[in-house]
Amino acid sequence: MFDKLQAVEERYERLNELLSDPEIVNDAKKLRQYSKEQADIQETVEVYREYKKTKEEFEDAKQMLEEKLDPEMHELVKEEFNTLKNKIQELEQKLKILLLPKDPNDDKNVIMEIRGAAGGDEANIFAGDLFRMYTRYAESQGWKVEVLEASPSSSGGYKEIIFMINGNGAYSKFKFENGAHRVQRVPQTESQGRIHTSTATVAVLPEVEEVEIEINEKDIRVDTFAASGAGGQHVNTTMSAVRMTHIPTGIVVSMQDERSQIKNREKALRVLRARVADHYNREKQKELDAARKSAVGTGDRSERIRTYNYPQNRVTDHRIGLTIQKLDQVMEGKLDEIIDALIMEDQASKLARLNEEA
Repeated sequence: MFDKLQAVEERYERLNELLSDPEIVNDAKKLRQYSKEQADIQETVEVYREYKKTKEEFEDAKQMLEEKLDPEMHELVKEEFNTLKNKIQELEQKLKILLLPKDPNDDKNVIMEIRGAAGGDEANIFAGDLFRMYTRYAESQGWKVEVLEASPSSSGGYKEIIFMINGNGAYSKFKFENGAHRVQRVPQTESQGRIHTSTATVAVLPEVEEVEIEINEKDIRVDTFAASGAGGQHVNTTMSAVRMTHIPTGIVVSMQDERSQIKNREKALRVLRARVADHYNREKQKELDAARKSAVGTGDRSERIRTYNYPQNRVTDHRIGLTIQKLDQVMEGKLDEIIDALIMEDQASKLARLNEEA
């Protein structure tokens, strides 16, 4: 581990030199590439340097304990020795986590898709509640939410809503939301006060840049049609809505929220790229040994991952056995406790796997 840390520190120093080179400074692409690489390893280098400094102080304290000291000084040094010993263990654990393979998508924006599933109108209402929850959380992080396509339900909420969250690290926080979310509550439409169970599905896709995946124009069929949603006089009079079909995979994306066909095309292509990339990534994942998968994973779309129980103000994440009695706060976007627990479980799983392989 320490050989790897030393190599990371040397690379960090080399990047400092490169970023001071006038030739690099005048090359926007390389400047961006090296700046990002440096930012990615900066925390690791800082913790490693703190570890080395603490290790030196620990060795000094250890050496002092071997010398003849008066009882009072001996106790002071012994206390310092134990404090430094605990700190070294904490820093070593932190370094192990920092050296874990990083998900290349973690820093990306995300495209999220929420759909009402089992439960009719109540499922659509719940889909709307989830959208509001994620929006509140994104806003608390200083991230921007952009609705790409929405199909409102007549009873409230959404049959389907597709939106993008723009913010550095958005995918790292949202990637574990993939799956089926279950709600247990008395619907507004229920006159007898019976608790119903409904579900909504959430899909989380990292935004994919054009350079990351090549989609041949010949593989895309584009159909235009008149928009059928809200939008004023243009509805059913102009061919502004767009339907894109990726022929090799059969993936279809429709967009009609914008008045402009050009803007709908742009939005549709962003979603199509993300879905196609996700399709091929999932095919690769199926080829991997299931034993090597993370205990948390990014979740199968059909997997029930979480239950929101309104009568008991309770949220349960079934993957990690986490239950908290703060449903009212969670629905207001206070998701940190759940998201942090999922990240920690994922890290623990990866560490355990590395130790098994070591």
